[in-house]
Amino acid sequence: MTRIGLISDTHGYIDPSVAKHFANCHEIWHAGDFGNASIADELKLIKPLRGVYGNIDGYDIRSEYPEVLSFECESVSVLMVHIGGYPPKYNPNSIQLIKTHRPQLFISGHSHILKVMYDQQYQCLHMNAGAAGKHGWHQMRTLIRFTIDGKDIKDCEVIELGKR
Repeated sequence: MTRIGLISDTHGYIDPSVAKHFANCHEIWHAGDFGNASIADELKLIKPLRGVYGNIDGYDIRSEYPEVLSFECESVSVLMVHIGGYPPKYNPNSIQLIKTHRPQLFISGHSHILKVMYDQQYQCLHMNAGAAGKHGWHQMRTLIRFTIDGKDIKDCEVIELGKR
């Protein structure tokens, strides 16, 4: 069983409560727009970190994190990109990636809109943790915690960090 803390769109800001919210997680996954390398460094102090770079990220993040990340967590295939869209409104690049990788879990960020929804067409769960940073038009800063247990994705929790 692997507990995941999912975060996105920090834009250079980490709420002090993130460490507490992710304390019982095994890994943190960041879906892009870190803002700077110090955000990644701070998250790595909490738990092991996986992530992708976002459109605002500079060389410091792009040199360490890929644009597209495809991996297995337990028995779940995961695909993560920053700009992905959501069911059924994926961007063309994401459609190609989903068709190629056939993930069971597709994670994106960018929109600052929290979404957890199942895609019947591609038979995968889509997650977007919203935005945890203070930059953007979102009203509430959010995170997601969930568990991967074998081939099951379960115990999904939305965490509100407070107003932007």
